[in-house]
Amino acid sequence: MKIQVVNTKGEAKEQYELPAEIFGLDTNDTLVHQVYRYQVLNTLYPVAHTKDRSEVRGGGKKPWKQKGTGRARHGSTRSPIWRTGGVTFGPTSLRNFAISVNKKMKRKALFMALSSRVSNDKFVLLDEFALSQMKTKEALSILNNLKLDSTKTLVVFDRKDKNIEKSFSNIPNVSLIPSDSLNLIDILKSDTILTDIASVESIKSIYSN
Repeated sequence: MKIQVVNTKGEAKEQYELPAEIFGLDTNDTLVHQVYRYQVLNTLYPVAHTKDRSEVRGGGKKPWKQKGTGRARHGSTRSPIWRTGGVTFGPTSLRNFAISVNKKMKRKALFMALSSRVSNDKFVLLDEFALSQMKTKEALSILNNLKLDSTKTLVVFDRKDKNIEKSFSNIPNVSLIPSDSLNLIDILKSDTILTDIASVESIKSIYSN
């Protein structure tokens, strides 16, 4: 499948053949949602932790004798029914939210997200993504030329380029990610993907194997 290539001024250049096995797939919402859940849940770290009766300090001595006081029998002041006792079924840091998804499913969902951006004309391909200097004004000019200044844009670049990173990092609604770190959540959070031919070639070599 072919896509129109533009330069940083928004002028149309030649057309580029996108690999259909990556950018030409139909979307399976169930698979995309499953992989999205996998990625979100695997980043969760349980912070909330309540102590049960075995973790609360003290309570080793029986509060009063078993019989003869007229009061209910108790073996420890750290029982959950006491004000200073442990918590029954409270959240603990031992919880594990992670779910399992195989590599083939993750890759397929990623390709579907990329394909969706291409089919909906939300994929802007530059002939070359290079900035002459580290300047936010120049990055804003590129976005204005491409009419991306008011949309959530994911900038995908091929190599570590400080000019690109520093120039785009301060712009609201713009996220940056190297081509070898593409993931489903960042793609779904953005409205449009901005990249260049070199990055697409990098994606082909990394994810086609």
